[in-house]
Amino acid sequence: MFATKSFSTPRVTANGPVTRLRKHIFGISFEEVTFARRGFNDSGSAARERLEHIGRSFLQGYHAALCDEDPEVLASKLEAVGRESCGFAYEGAAMGLTLLDQLSVWKRGRLLTFLNGAGSRHTYMIHVGVGWAIARVPWLRRNFDQAVAHLDPLLRWLAADGNGFSDFYYKFPYFLRKPERLNQLHGYSRHAYAQGVGRSLWFVTGAKAELISQSISRLPQPLHGDLWSGAGLACAMAGGSDRAEIELIRSLAGDYRSALAQGAAFAAKARQQADNPAHHTETACQILCGLDADSAAQLTDATRRCLPADGKVPAYEIWRRRIQSQFPWS
Repeated sequence: MFATKSFSTPRVTANGPVTRLRKHIFGISFEEVTFARRGFNDSGSAARERLEHIGRSFLQGYHAALCDEDPEVLASKLEAVGRESCGFAYEGAAMGLTLLDQLSVWKRGRLLTFLNGAGSRHTYMIHVGVGWAIARVPWLRRNFDQAVAHLDPLLRWLAADGNGFSDFYYKFPYFLRKPERLNQLHGYSRHAYAQGVGRSLWFVTGAKAELISQSISRLPQPLHGDLWSGAGLACAMAGGSDRAEIELIRSLAGDYRSALAQGAAFAAKARQQADNPAHHTETACQILCGLDADSAAQLTDATRRCLPADGKVPAYEIWRRRIQSQFPWS
């Protein structure tokens, strides 16, 4: 009889050949998240250092996923980034795991295994991280519904948000010169994508309210509510500004103040679920929502109950509108 040859999945170790190959192909230099490299507005060392730190935390998570995809080991590495910033590391890890799933022949359940297990407290950030991978894989970008079919039916739109953030983060001059590019998207994906663009504006402008307002004014008007919502989420989630700047962005939002507040409430919920509170999230919620961070998070829970099935208007958008309607200035 002939001996049968057994085939097994290559073992991934921190310094093994598979990891070295992954790093060579997919590695991203930490220089890529510096203001100097990206050409972002440098409004001062405090904002720059904070926002660059978030970029580094994201890449630490991304590279950790390339090096060791074991869920428990990976989670321990992400937690080592630090309690306040580890959510961004989970976001980066989700990008890495999604890329590995898409480009793997024999194993394609890494992301879901992590999302449903060791990463479950960071479900919001993980859904966003999938969008970063979508931005880099052409067949995922072309087939969004298929790309997110395995995700939470409500939160899957956060992947479109992550896609929008990634695109604008790397190509913001092109978008601002040709804002009509945002009209190439159709359906609700266009609005969710614009929410990510709004988040990215917080980084691109160096957390400057005046520049955010000016940039939004140059982008398609039907998306302004989504853009302000994204800016509010980034303000509360990422930080990098003082009270005066947050009060200014609240003033400049004008008729979109409820959208701005809804974004901040989403950030509060993401941090509450992940148990990684931050002082800047508390401050932003008090100013933008008129609520403390815990109350803002609870508002997202209350308005999520009994959502209808997706129809012409997705349940996700109905949820956002419900939150916005709860603010007295809406």
